[in-house]
Amino acid sequence: MGVTYQESNARMSQVAIHNGTVYLAGQVPSDGTADMAGQTEQVLARIDQLLAQAGTSKEHLIAAQVWVTDMGQFDQMNAVWDAWVVPGRPPVRAAVEAKLARPEFKVEIMVTAALPQV
Repeated sequence: MGVTYQESNARMSQVAIHNGTVYLAGQVPSDGTADMAGQTEQVLARIDQLLAQAGTSKEHLIAAQVWVTDMGQFDQMNAVWDAWVVPGRPPVRAAVEAKLARPEFKVEIMVTAALPQV
């Protein structure tokens, strides 16, 4: 079974689908002026959009990786995450503090999800 790529350019794809699994690239906010909560909301909305485009949703999350630039704001990110994640279906997750690609970014999130069984 081959790999399907979506929203690709010469450097990377935003989505790769293989063998019933959807892999998203790390997603960053569209508005770097928002606070941590606002940036997290933007990122999770983009994840919802990409998962739907790939034929799945947050109900089928398997794993998440979260990078934040300031652990002092970690609770703000977690509050938005907790309101977003499907109750009883949280993915495995790692979260670390890191310097991101642009100084205005406060959060980046990368997820993996299953395609629903038909």
